[in-house]
Amino acid sequence: MTKFSHRTNWQRSPNRLSALLGAVRENGSTITDLTLSNPTRCGIPYPDEMILAAMRQRAVLQYDPDPRGIPTARMAVAQYYRECGIQVDDDAILLTASTSEAYCLSFATLCDQGDAIAVPAPTYPLFEYLGQLSGVKTIPYSLRDDGHWSIDLESLEAACREGVKTMVFVHPHNPTGMFLKHDQFTLIKQMAIKYDVALIVDEVFRDYPLCEDVTRVTSTASEHEVLIFTLNGISKSIGLPQLKLGWIVVSGPDGQRKEAMERMEIVADSLLSVNAVVQHGLSELMLAGRGVRKQILDRIQTNLKDLQTTFAGTPLTLRRPEGGWYACVKIPNTRSEDEWVESLLAESGVLVHPGYYFDFHDDRTLVISLIPNPEEFKKGVDTMVRHIVGLS
Repeated sequence: MTKFSHRTNWQRSPNRLSALLGAVRENGSTITDLTLSNPTRCGIPYPDEMILAAMRQRAVLQYDPDPRGIPTARMAVAQYYRECGIQVDDDAILLTASTSEAYCLSFATLCDQGDAIAVPAPTYPLFEYLGQLSGVKTIPYSLRDDGHWSIDLESLEAACREGVKTMVFVHPHNPTGMFLKHDQFTLIKQMAIKYDVALIVDEVFRDYPLCEDVTRVTSTASEHEVLIFTLNGISKSIGLPQLKLGWIVVSGPDGQRKEAMERMEIVADSLLSVNAVVQHGLSELMLAGRGVRKQILDRIQTNLKDLQTTFAGTPLTLRRPEGGWYACVKIPNTRSEDEWVESLLAESGVLVHPGYYFDFHDDRTLVISLIPNPEEFKKGVDTMVRHIVGLS
């Protein structure tokens, strides 16, 4: 019998919620999907002609690969940062086919088989899979909710003492919306120096701040005290996940940065995964995406405001996000998350994420997306509140 890798021996049977969702859809019932996070399916108008024109570059007819990404595309990424007041050298940028691939390239550059990485908890359920595929272990560190989210530095240092090779941060965090703050980030950099640990910082949601805050870190892409791989891409920054382009900005002390970039270039050269069409069109895509980005931010802010208004005077509490596309909602603990989520879907036709999908352990959290069409969003939220109030 064929032997398969233990790294891909995952649970593949549908969980209870997935099975229920399939049954509800099979019955033809209408579902209001508050988990929808695909910007291309949320009724956001795109500048179609500008995007299509960007993809019609004669240069794509020639194959001239560059493992870091073609120079004009890297310059387009550097320009994106300059427009935000962040100085990034295009020679410090390496293009990838996605942020997920950027993680794998980063792990391959920094870690040996069996090494460990520190990852946040709660968080988006991605790191365990990517870690297994890359042959590295994940050690969680905690995020704390004391009226606002912050990193539990004691648990982070405990992970460092276990010998992790890198610390992973999501800035702003998914799904809590927490940004890194200057005071904590200073302590994190000190910790990285103390334990000789590199940082990976995922900034895919950085263009979507939901409140003003001078204490937050703008970006880690121009930091130079410690070795940092800053990840981003056009999936979120301009709402084009289907075009598959991400990047890594490598920053830090000159010697470490140069060594990391040379090693990563060899890893990227073995894959050459970024297609020429999106690379040659990137400058124009970035221009076209400015308006899309503004529309997404406006959408998030509109839905967040509606959420706050609807929750007023109810037993539901918004764990207000500082940025990103998601909202975490505290619910009454009169039922389990499974019971709340399944009854919402089966009885009221509203789909939400249970908190344990993201490693919340309080059995009191639902997670919803903030980018659905506002009318659909309001309909779903109103129904969710009526359902929960009625059963509380």
